[in-house]
Amino acid sequence: MSNMFCFQCEQTVAGKGCTNTGACGKTAVVSNAQDELTCALVGLSRAAEGKAPGKKADELMMQALFATITNVSFDEKQIKKLKKAVMEEKAALGGAEDMAIDMLWNGNEDIVSLRSTLLLGIRGMAAYAWHAYVLGKEDREVTEWFYKGMRALGDEHSVDEWLALLMEFGKVNLGCMALLDEANTSAYGHPEPTEVSTTVEKGPFIVVSGHDLLDLKQLLDQTEGKGINIYTHSEMLPAHGYPGLKKYTHLKGNFGTAWQNQQKEFIDIKGPVLFTTNCLMPPKASYADRIFTTAVVAYPGLQHITEGENGGKDFSPLIEKALELGGWNEDKQFTGINGGNSLMTGFARNTVLGVADKVIDAVKAGAIKHFFLVGGCDGAKPGRNYYTDFVRKTPDDTVILTLACGKYRFNDLNIGEIGGLPRIMDMGQCNDAFSAIQVAIALSEAFDLSVNELPLTLVLSWYEQKAVCILLTLLALGIRKIYIGPSIPAFLSSNVLNVLVEKFQLTPISTPEEDLEKILA
Repeated sequence: MSNMFCFQCEQTVAGKGCTNTGACGKTAVVSNAQDELTCALVGLSRAAEGKAPGKKADELMMQALFATITNVSFDEKQIKKLKKAVMEEKAALGGAEDMAIDMLWNGNEDIVSLRSTLLLGIRGMAAYAWHAYVLGKEDREVTEWFYKGMRALGDEHSVDEWLALLMEFGKVNLGCMALLDEANTSAYGHPEPTEVSTTVEKGPFIVVSGHDLLDLKQLLDQTEGKGINIYTHSEMLPAHGYPGLKKYTHLKGNFGTAWQNQQKEFIDIKGPVLFTTNCLMPPKASYADRIFTTAVVAYPGLQHITEGENGGKDFSPLIEKALELGGWNEDKQFTGINGGNSLMTGFARNTVLGVADKVIDAVKAGAIKHFFLVGGCDGAKPGRNYYTDFVRKTPDDTVILTLACGKYRFNDLNIGEIGGLPRIMDMGQCNDAFSAIQVAIALSEAFDLSVNELPLTLVLSWYEQKAVCILLTLLALGIRKIYIGPSIPAFLSSNVLNVLVEKFQLTPISTPEEDLEKILA
């Protein structure tokens, strides 16, 4: 008998599911507590039906779903605290029966697959909604769909009804990504092309990982003038492109590469690291004393920065740790995985659309023959070098748009320019798939073609649940012939996968050579 069941991430054991402990490092106890929390959220959504649940319930819905994303919370006490709050809120709304935990991952293989796909997509959307929410932005359609979607998980549906729910969700998630785009750009301005150093200057410093730009902003404010430099890590790299953040002169550069390398890169690090979201890995003893978490990120024994009543956070413990450690005695030069020592970011929709006339002219003149969106999550599982090799092998008359931490496979490469524009353009975090969608729509309008008729191919890597919600949005928009890897999600049954292949031409990656030949034929 298994101790747990989880197949929500790309690294799940044997491509089938984790049954003793999570490949991510979470224990069976934590995994089971997350399942109980999920079922309690179904109960909350049932209790809220036909009512106005209120601010507290809305916040709990987003936070609790966020806490169940891979590499966010490893803390049983935190998960149980969230469940207790959910149960209390459910009771305040009149009560309702929770989803039976045995129903969550059991039953007809195809129904479990469809139900799981919806749940994992909802979890991903919760992260985006929460980031927008803390910046004062909310879309009631998105918030209300959390309740609708969670109720749907506990009900019986036909295969066609499940597929319709998935497509409906995908469209709602587009609105959520637009909401977060608005939240970030209204707070910090539209990203601008920015070169980012990989050198860590001597003296005290703090590394900030994750996606939460508000946490970074608060930390920048609190460290200003204190002789402490700030460096981004992994998904926080695109922060350098925002005018409202890059104006801080002590936001110096980027440390390290993608999340899965942290257990090597953080050994003997001379500064503390703040995790604002995933992906946190179980820390090694050599650096655990300098890892801090905040928001729903939690790991037993690590120092946690809580939120004050006014929504602000006091990062004093983090600042004190940086001063105590003191940083390195001299500048340290680091590189990307391919040996490059500078990175570019800030090519979000405003930047790309701002030079749309140049791009269109280049296409018409034959200088640009094809666009690739190569991005998504990175991970430790073998096979991800595919994305490095793919980009290296793309012809000189092609442009690579990228986003999310999958970019670290090639974002330190210099593969040249076309018409003064770099061939690799980093559009931002995973949520900035919204930017890529807007660019694709603009190009389709300029050339009077559908998006599927454009010389554009999406080559995606996935790891966790935010990639799931983005994929569902792309499918809901009718985008076809998406290449996905490095492996097919374990939660997709063979029948469900066949439906996606037949309806959307979803294509598993093979080799860079074979795929490029097929795409460019």
